[in-house]
Amino acid sequence: MTITLSRVAARVPDQRDSVDEILARYDRPRAERRLFTRIFGLRTSPSLAEGESLLESLLDAGREALAGRRADLVLYGHTLLVQPFGHHDEFVSLVRDRLARPATPVYGISRINCASVLRAADLADRFLRRPGAGADDTVLVLGGDQGSMGDMSRIIPGFVVCGDAAAAFVMGREGGRHRGRYRYLGGAAVRDARFHRNLRMSTEESREFGTACVEGMARVIDEALQRAGLGRDDVDWIMPHMSNAFVWRAVSGALGIPMDRVHLDLLPEQGHTFGVDALMALDHADRTGRLAPGTRCVLAAQGMGAYFQAAVVEVTEEAE
Repeated sequence: MTITLSRVAARVPDQRDSVDEILARYDRPRAERRLFTRIFGLRTSPSLAEGESLLESLLDAGREALAGRRADLVLYGHTLLVQPFGHHDEFVSLVRDRLARPATPVYGISRINCASVLRAADLADRFLRRPGAGADDTVLVLGGDQGSMGDMSRIIPGFVVCGDAAAAFVMGREGGRHRGRYRYLGGAAVRDARFHRNLRMSTEESREFGTACVEGMARVIDEALQRAGLGRDDVDWIMPHMSNAFVWRAVSGALGIPMDRVHLDLLPEQGHTFGVDALMALDHADRTGRLAPGTRCVLAAQGMGAYFQAAVVEVTEEAE
């Protein structure tokens, strides 16, 4: 049985905030501000404008991904736990009304931070392979957060600034009514429990965290490739968690995969958008003609905590 993913429907605000100005408002040291912009490669971060809402972005992305169909299961991966639509039934009722059916299960995937969206893809794969699953069952995966609600929610000191975005894709069985753009070849999850204190880490833990990020990302990519029956030499592209360029140069070295196969084109202007970074990179690479049938991509994500998630996909011959 082969499970496939649809093309990604991405929603990124046009408005951009200066990373340097965001850090200055949060009273971060000038040396850290230079580190973010000069070494990490982060210049601007997308922010929802007045009158725009993350809820509508999620619903709009979901509608595009479904292309007129209705989902049998909806999974919403997110990092931030406090969101305006998360305190009442508006989100679930609107998802069912616009994207699914009245009794469709809708679940949030959270508390693993930016690994949540790719974890949702792994859970969707399991759902579609369950005993008794229908050949035409589909899972809608939504992802997105709004860090611009406050600078405190969008800055991880010494590491990254987070922006607003939403994305959606549909997973289903190959051969049914669902037609996917990418075959889901396998996924993996890794956790390093030493850093469970998250933003409350000690100074010593914070020093160790950078090295652990590189080791954890390399390990989860290797495990995902192993489950897909592939090796590092079989990777055409890595679609990264866009934390910063410094980390990915180290991951590239650890894996022996050249940096020109790590798709960081969006990093300077879009930066880190919580759990949907890899999806944004995949969509951008596809829209700019970088992906051909048979191309194999590793999607990678990291959540504070520390959680790592990876998925391996292969481009199909889906008609444009």
